[in-house]
Amino acid sequence: MSTVELNDIVVNYRRQGSGPPVVLLHGLAEDHRSWDAVAAHFGEFTAYSVDLRGHGRTTPGHGAGTLSQLSDDLAAFLSAVTGPAAVVGYSLGGTIGLKAATVHPTLIGHLIVAATSSVVGGAAAEFFEGRIAQLEARDMDGFVAGLRDDTARQIVTAADIDAVTSRRIDAVGYGHGYINAARAMIGIRSEPLNPLLAQIEVPVDIIGASGDVFCPRRASDIIVEGVDDCRYHEVAGAGHLVSVDQPDAYGKLIAQLLGERGLP
Repeated sequence: MSTVELNDIVVNYRRQGSGPPVVLLHGLAEDHRSWDAVAAHFGEFTAYSVDLRGHGRTTPGHGAGTLSQLSDDLAAFLSAVTGPAAVVGYSLGGTIGLKAATVHPTLIGHLIVAATSSVVGGAAAEFFEGRIAQLEARDMDGFVAGLRDDTARQIVTAADIDAVTSRRIDAVGYGHGYINAARAMIGIRSEPLNPLLAQIEVPVDIIGASGDVFCPRRASDIIVEGVDDCRYHEVAGAGHLVSVDQPDAYGKLIAQLLGERGLP
């Protein structure tokens, strides 16, 4: 593991492999470990799996609760550590990647987003608000029980729900990063990324999951329709937590897409 001080945070990340750089961004209530089985297929690339602000071992700093701040965190990492790179973002990480591609296009050579939305609906915003309220009230029992239920709904295979939940709770830690990121996601209800998608000039690949009830196909279609150079792909037999349900198929698909684009 390595760390780098960027702006107001100390970022924790894992570097593995050799070849062109690929930066991996996890989802909400995750950390760099969520990429372990997936990144095993990236033998021709140097993979940098990053703990986002306040997740895992990255410090929370002064969270602004905005997608702009999280995309600036990504830009700072690219500038300081990898240089221009391909970026693969899952869920929250994919939304960060989309935002960064509109603001820092010269730093991203190819963007892959999985189980990602460019806008948040009312039900999702209420969901995030509820989880934030639990953490702010220090109702950890309620938060843990809720996260376990959320995790079970995001998996369609016979995975060990308790083990996956335990890892996610560890990634959340004191909850500062979760609260910050959840607020950023709530923010794209009133200010969706949809109008900005046409500004994205880098190649984009969207990965959906056949059994994803949290981020259905329509969310991917919106991005495909909005971005000029964009393709859709799907992983069968997977729910929202694609890396848990189908890590091998997911990892092989990402490696294939990175190789096809030949970027950066």
